[in-house]
Amino acid sequence: MAASIFDNLKQQFNRGSILLKFIYINVAIFLLLRLTGVVFLLFNLDLSVILPYIEMPSEPYEFITHPWTLLTYMFVHYDVWHILFNMLWLYWFGQIFLMAFGEKQMVGLYLWGGIAGGLLYLLAYNLFPYFEGKQGLMCGASASIIAIVVATAFRMPDYKINLLFLGAISLKYIAIVTILIDLLSVTSANGGGHIAHLGGALLGYWFIVRWEKGKDLTAPLNRLIDRLVTACKPRPRIRVKRPSARANYRASTRPETDMEYRARKKRESDEIDAILDKIKQSGYTSLTAEDKKRLFEAGKK
Repeated sequence: MAASIFDNLKQQFNRGSILLKFIYINVAIFLLLRLTGVVFLLFNLDLSVILPYIEMPSEPYEFITHPWTLLTYMFVHYDVWHILFNMLWLYWFGQIFLMAFGEKQMVGLYLWGGIAGGLLYLLAYNLFPYFEGKQGLMCGASASIIAIVVATAFRMPDYKINLLFLGAISLKYIAIVTILIDLLSVTSANGGGHIAHLGGALLGYWFIVRWEKGKDLTAPLNRLIDRLVTACKPRPRIRVKRPSARANYRASTRPETDMEYRARKKRESDEIDAILDKIKQSGYTSLTAEDKKRLFEAGKK
C-alpha cells in the first residue's frame, strides 16, 4: 500500500506543473526536517546542528563558508503555519502568474526572488547599526513568493481575487498592502524576513520592467539550469540515418531572420496582452475557446 502511495505521488509530481512541483518540494523538505527533528530528540540532539548548513546566515563569514545556503534556504520551512501560509500564497498567485507567463519564467523568478531576498537580508544586517549584534538564520520561500506576487500584480494590476470578509480585491492593492506591511516591519522581531520580502518585491518589479522592454530576466538562469540538467542526463546512443529527400528539402529552407523573429514574438505578445485585457474587463469566463487555447499554449512556453 505504501509503495502504491509513493508511486502515485511520484506520478503526480512528474505530470504536475512547475507550480505543483515547487509545492511538493517545499512540503517534502518540511516533512523531512520535522521527522529528522523527532529522531534527533530521541537521542537528545538538537536540529540546530544542521540548520546553519541549509538556512541563510546573516554573518558574512558563515555565508562565505556556506554559500549554497543562498539557494537552499528558500525551500526550508520548520513551522507548520509558516509553510501553510507560504504554500497557499504560492498556489493562489502562481496560478494567476501562469496565465501571463510560462513555467520557465516561474522557475527563474522563484530562484531570482529568493536570491535577491537573501542578499538584501545579508546586506541589511551588516550595514544598518540597528542590527549590530543581532545575528541569525533565515529560512522560507517568502521572498521568492513575493517576487511572483509583485510581478503578477504589475502585469495584471486590475485582476481581482475574492478574499474572505473583503470580497473582490485587485492584485495591485494586495501587492501595495503587502509591501507596506513589510516596510513597517523591518525593525520587528522578524525584521530579517521582512527585509528579504522587500528584496523579492524589488526583483519582481525589475522582472516586469525588463519584460515590458522585451527582455526576459530569467532567461540566463534558465539556460544555466538547462545546461546542468542536460549535463546530468545520460547521453543517448547516436544512430546514423541517411536523410531523406524531404528532410534535405526542409534543411535547405531559409531560417527565420532576426527581424522576422522579433515581429512574430511581438504579434504573439500583443495577442496575449489583448486576452489579458479581456480578462481584466470581463473576467476569465468571457474568453472564447480559442483565447483559452492561446493562453494555455503561451503558459507552456
